[in-house]
Amino acid sequence: MFKVGSQLFTTEGPRAVQKLAGLGFDIFLDLKFHDIPNTVAGAVAAAAKLPRVRLVNVHASGGVEMMRAAREAVGSGKSRPALLAVTILTSLDAKDLRAVGMLGSPASRAIALAQLAKSAGMDGVVASAQEVKAIRRACGPKFLIVVPGIRPAATSANDQSRIATPAEAIKAGADYLVVGRPITAARDPRSAALAVAQEIATASAQNR
Repeated sequence: MFKVGSQLFTTEGPRAVQKLAGLGFDIFLDLKFHDIPNTVAGAVAAAAKLPRVRLVNVHASGGVEMMRAAREAVGSGKSRPALLAVTILTSLDAKDLRAVGMLGSPASRAIALAQLAKSAGMDGVVASAQEVKAIRRACGPKFLIVVPGIRPAATSANDQSRIATPAEAIKAGADYLVVGRPITAARDPRSAALAVAQEIATASAQNR
């Protein structure tokens, strides 16, 4: 699956999704909608109409009504994309949360937002690997958990604070991993991608 994020979508718009879909790839449309319920509902409805979009996300901190509006907008058909709620960005640590008025650890806030997202009808959340096990206990085995901030052991953390290797995230119970700069910034992106895929496959086999 290809992730189409804010940078690519701002540059190329829906054409980027259409191009990738035309090549046979499914899409994670990672635009993290966060606005009033009506605006988010319209954005999600538009996203759901794009070809081969399997995952779409909003910010859980937008609140229950916003998430419910998004859930209604995405529809109920079998082919609809799964709707995810972003909990706490993996670039943020406890100090960052305090600076914006959020008390408690990133883990406690992520778990609370995941429970809120489930109550609003979300299919899953985006959260760091450090919160996966607790979210799984709180929200159940069918609740999707997508983990960004993936950094193979030999790569830089960049601007991420709460990171994990591919193996660590899989062993924690993640359903999907988001891998960006360890591949796109690698000297040999193909080899980097294959190495990540092999690490995931090995960890998945050990988890069975």
